[in-house]
Amino acid sequence: MPRYSAERKAAVLKKLLPPHNRSVASVATEEGISDAALYNWLKQCREKGVPVPGYTQGENEWSPDAKLAVVIETAPMSETELGAYCREKGLYPEQIQQWKAACLQGAGQQEEQVKATQKQRKEDRKTIKQLKAEVRRKDKALAETTSLLVLSKKLEALYSDDLDRGEDD
Repeated sequence: MPRYSAERKAAVLKKLLPPHNRSVASVATEEGISDAALYNWLKQCREKGVPVPGYTQGENEWSPDAKLAVVIETAPMSETELGAYCREKGLYPEQIQQWKAACLQGAGQQEEQVKATQKQRKEDRKTIKQLKAEVRRKDKALAETTSLLVLSKKLEALYSDDLDRGEDD
């Protein structure tokens, strides 16, 4: 079984995959590669989530990347072209519309998440500012209390010295 370079394999797969979608038999004859090898390469592409013609995938078998690729690929197509594409892929136009809606919804949710994150950051900054102000206020109160305590001890010490001196006299 001959080995093929990655470049050659990619060039042959390019003929088999969209937008060319040529048949395995015609590409095998043209390139001199066995049908089995080409089917194996297509299987490998399918397992990676690449949309491959001639294989009907259930909706759950399509990876999110493949769904997005199909949505992007079909976006500029007319209704007739879309119908032909769907027949090749074993899809329904409604499925592609659902996938497109899901992509747009995901993008919308992302925008909402960004807005929610920004709002949360703003609230967090406000809370941090309030907490810092409270800490400063408490630090000042603590400093005042400490100075009052120190002064009261000095006053006690001063009076106790005066009392001690008064008893000695």
